[in-house]
Amino acid sequence: MASSLSPDSASAGLFAHDLALGSRIVIGADEAGRGSLAGPIVAAAVALDRSCLESMGDGALAGLNDSKRLSAGRREALVPGIVGCAVRVSVISRSAGFIDEEGLHRTNRICLSEAVLASYSGSDAVRLVDGFDLPECPAEHRKLVKGDRTSAAVAAASVIAKVTRDRLMVRAAEEYPGYGFERHKGYASRDHLAAITDLGPSFQHRLSFRSSAYGDAAPADA
Repeated sequence: MASSLSPDSASAGLFAHDLALGSRIVIGADEAGRGSLAGPIVAAAVALDRSCLESMGDGALAGLNDSKRLSAGRREALVPGIVGCAVRVSVISRSAGFIDEEGLHRTNRICLSEAVLASYSGSDAVRLVDGFDLPECPAEHRKLVKGDRTSAAVAAASVIAKVTRDRLMVRAAEEYPGYGFERHKGYASRDHLAAITDLGPSFQHRLSFRSSAYGDAAPADA
């Protein structure tokens, strides 16, 4: 059943969740690109203090939500408010080659762990990670299932990670024309699979995924 909450009231619930934690700082971490055939994984961590949470960034973060529930334009519009309101924003990425060497799940955890560690390090912070425990991360943190739909800090991190990755894929489209990265951002759309069949995989593609579209081809040069 679809939610009856308006975008602003749904957003208010995310901020209320973080305020109820009672911490001066709430750090949220999330990633983008885990399920893609091509391009990097990007993780972000966003540290929000109580004044930002109470005011929703002086209103600039009203409507904040899980990045998957927002349009591309709305995500882009939220970025200045997130950056302006946050105590700190950290972004970590790893390439397709790194994913092939280390494995997807481990790479995902590494990115999230490094993003958390690069964020605010004080003891007066609660650290929330969307969906994952991070054995690589020495900082105390909490796994929060569906965190991007529960916590304002995690939702903010999901927006930063998604926007950053989308921008990287637009740049990849310029370096590797013909694959349509600017449209599908590396996910397994019909036109993406057709392009791989026609052109072979590029160095942006994750060969460890063993997609049938790759065939026996080596990565194509730019």
